[in-house]
Amino acid sequence: MTFTYPSILLLLAAGVILITWAWQRHGFGLAMPFDHRQHRPRRFLRWTLSTFDSMPAIILLAAICILAGPQILRTPNQQRVLTNIQFALDISGSMNSGNRYEMATEAIHQFVDAREGDAFGLTLFGTHAIRWVPLTKDLDAIRNALPFANPRFQPSHMGSTRIGNALEFCLSNMLTEASEGERMIILVSDGISSDLNDQGAVSTITDDLEEANITMYHVHVGTSRVPARVQEIARETGGEAFVATDQKSLDRVFRHIDRLKPDEFKRGGTVPMDFFLPFALAGLAALALHVIGLFGLRYTPW
Repeated sequence: MTFTYPSILLLLAAGVILITWAWQRHGFGLAMPFDHRQHRPRRFLRWTLSTFDSMPAIILLAAICILAGPQILRTPNQQRVLTNIQFALDISGSMNSGNRYEMATEAIHQFVDAREGDAFGLTLFGTHAIRWVPLTKDLDAIRNALPFANPRFQPSHMGSTRIGNALEFCLSNMLTEASEGERMIILVSDGISSDLNDQGAVSTITDDLEEANITMYHVHVGTSRVPARVQEIARETGGEAFVATDQKSLDRVFRHIDRLKPDEFKRGGTVPMDFFLPFALAGLAALALHVIGLFGLRYTPW
């Protein structure tokens, strides 16, 4: 056992002095007439009264030890493995149709809330890709950023959909920001990408994602079928592609992704951890005995 502030332990001397005084108090108090006659020895009573008289000093000793910051080396049972999750959210003009954008952002909210402890990032894309929120564990940053990403507020040159460019952009950011843990890209889009018509481009993106150990999931919020090229990228990287035409189905998709990539834990290394419990229990026990002693098991002034 070690202490964070060992110098505080010097105050233990005061507690030891108080305990010594409690056990060696003789001849103190007001003399009464019955004190001048012969009494039979009552050693057990004296020990009992001295024990209860020592309780305030023991409480002081426990408080001093707690203030000194006791620590022991322990191995945490498990440590959560960080998952870096980057949303690639389509903000092209077609996302204005119906309530697609509102439906997608609400599902992202719920997914973020369900995976507290992971790092999340947000990339917006249309014709170009924009790094909206870097990877962060501050979930409020994601929640507060989504309302400002509404497609209705975007300039006209963001109107088309380039999924391939967005995935390469997310890949570059993930390599820069995700230094540890698993990596996941969740593509939320409703359209077919003009830059994935070439099979060579699809193969290049897939290889790059696999080499970086990034799993890609695609959530298709449109009414059409999932684009085959996007579905291929998701499958080759170990992910899946889903169609979500309403809020309930979209919620089910995100819950399914959460089950496919559940929280993982690993054994942690040895670290110093606070060890207050035995001292706190000793102090509380001494306090309880002191209160009991106040009802009669204590020395009196006479």
